[in-house]
Amino acid sequence: MPKSNWSAALRRPLGASAAVVVVAVLGLAVLAPLLWAERAAALDTNQILRGPSAEHWMGTDGLGRDIFFRVLVATRLSVELALAATAIGVATGLLLGTAAVLLGKRAGRLVSAVVDIAVAFPGLLLALFFAVIFGVGARGSVLAIGLAIAPAFARLTRTMVARVAALDYVSAARIAGVGRFRLLGRHILPNVAEPLVVNATITTGSTMLAFAGLSFLGLGVQSPDYDWGRLLRDGLDVLYLHPAAALAPTVAVVVAGLAFSLFGEAVATAIGADTTRHPRREAPAPPPAAAPAPQPADPVLAVENLQVTFPGPVTPVRGVSFALARGESVGVVGESGSGKSLTALAVAQLIEEPGRVHADRLEFLGQSLPGADTRARRQLLGTSFAMVFQDPMTSFNPTQRVGNQLAEVARYHQGMTRRAAFARAVDRLRAVRLPGAERRARQYPHEFSGGMRQRAMIGMGLMCSPALIVADEPTTALDVTVQGRVLRLLADVRAADDVAILLISHDIGVVRRMCDRVLVMYAGRIVEDLPAADLDSAAHPYTRALLAAVPDMTTDRDRPMAVIPGRPAEPADLPPGCAFAPRCPLATERCTTEEPPLVHGVACWHPVVDVPREQIRVGEAR
Repeated sequence: MPKSNWSAALRRPLGASAAVVVVAVLGLAVLAPLLWAERAAALDTNQILRGPSAEHWMGTDGLGRDIFFRVLVATRLSVELALAATAIGVATGLLLGTAAVLLGKRAGRLVSAVVDIAVAFPGLLLALFFAVIFGVGARGSVLAIGLAIAPAFARLTRTMVARVAALDYVSAARIAGVGRFRLLGRHILPNVAEPLVVNATITTGSTMLAFAGLSFLGLGVQSPDYDWGRLLRDGLDVLYLHPAAALAPTVAVVVAGLAFSLFGEAVATAIGADTTRHPRREAPAPPPAAAPAPQPADPVLAVENLQVTFPGPVTPVRGVSFALARGESVGVVGESGSGKSLTALAVAQLIEEPGRVHADRLEFLGQSLPGADTRARRQLLGTSFAMVFQDPMTSFNPTQRVGNQLAEVARYHQGMTRRAAFARAVDRLRAVRLPGAERRARQYPHEFSGGMRQRAMIGMGLMCSPALIVADEPTTALDVTVQGRVLRLLADVRAADDVAILLISHDIGVVRRMCDRVLVMYAGRIVEDLPAADLDSAAHPYTRALLAAVPDMTTDRDRPMAVIPGRPAEPADLPPGCAFAPRCPLATERCTTEEPPLVHGVACWHPVVDVPREQIRVGEAR
């Protein structure tokens, strides 16, 4: 946890007061048995059940033992048992909460269902249930309370892990072939440790109260050992004769429990305030079979009839087919929701349950990608497949230095030593023109600008020898100047190493400049496949509409800006026939009943031939 959060908590009166009491309780747990164990155990038959006095501040018990010193000495056992139960609860909660990462989505859903059922029961009821199973005594109580607090901690962990697991740097680690345990320990848990530590601190206070309750009921610590709950039980028997005997352990339990809980709350409040001040960067029938397109002799990537489905059924990617040759640059354009990014994620094997990926052929460098997650497949994707994600703010693990994250690829796949891998990382940062590469490699991602992060992400992809770079909206969050630098860098990498590039973008102008070929997607399908040089003579009305919506130096400023009327088709509610028909000015009755196949690079019943794109104005901004 950052020091700033601790110091912010300590500057608050509540946090400072709670911290003082917590330190005092921990100090007593260590020192009290060493200093006062003999006085706490001393018997005095002449001082049985005496009230508070100068000699015995809280009086004596039924055997004449000093209650005040017994409460002090009982601090050690009370704190030890509470910390042990908290540790068991936290460890069990972490295992249950991370089951989806460790065991897969299907087993994770089963574990989550069990956790949700357990959370529905009150914690004390669960503790009593487990106490009966494990038996009375300190050991049984530790296990009972630990397992009773585990479900709530597991649910918190599951929520936090699910949020982080969806970020780009985790996806990048998966592509690099990082195993599940290393992925969890290096990339996920460090980024959720802060709230989990705070919750564990708060839970410690609640655990002390729970332990006192079990001991009070006779299920916890047994004689001759004693904790605060056991002392409270003994004092209750003589409550009317000697109330101080019950009051002293009660005050100890309440003060210690509140101190841990309030300190955790103070740290949580400080974290929330710090986050507020510095926010951190949450099925239709298959289309007709397409006519087989010419394929490269030895494609880097070959995709045939790719489909991505989700429960519903919803099929946001339907029958996508294309291929990339070595050194070829292919752009994918279309409106939001057209299936561009899902296609890239499916190729990268990053679609998780409940999503399903099916393809007649999905091969990368001649090897089929679908199937079991084997080490060979991770090795292939980690060394030859690079992905540049859309948001540079989430492309790197914020808890790891940039150089270490790049070096991880070389260490994992090429067996380099730590020093050699770091040197390779510095060299790759220089290759992507990052100034001061050696110094930057030792910095954290938050010290980089957006453009520097994107260049570093490309550098990560170049740690090995990639044959394909998939760039998913790599310039969306960047200004025009930095955007140009990133695009020039991709072009230079392609030219230097004969790397194939799949560039996904909303900007058809960028794709025109960067790519040899353009795939136009709409409603999960490729509706046109044509050379970038022939964009001005595009045949599909949707492609023409996209081009008309891009202003250039010849655009008439006196005319309203061209737009595409209506809204893009929803994957869960696609219209019959051609999905673009409700927005198309050339649609006929056939378009609303029959879906056109992709023939000669265009999926349209009425392709536009030899008509200037300016003459097809599907709509104008008012």
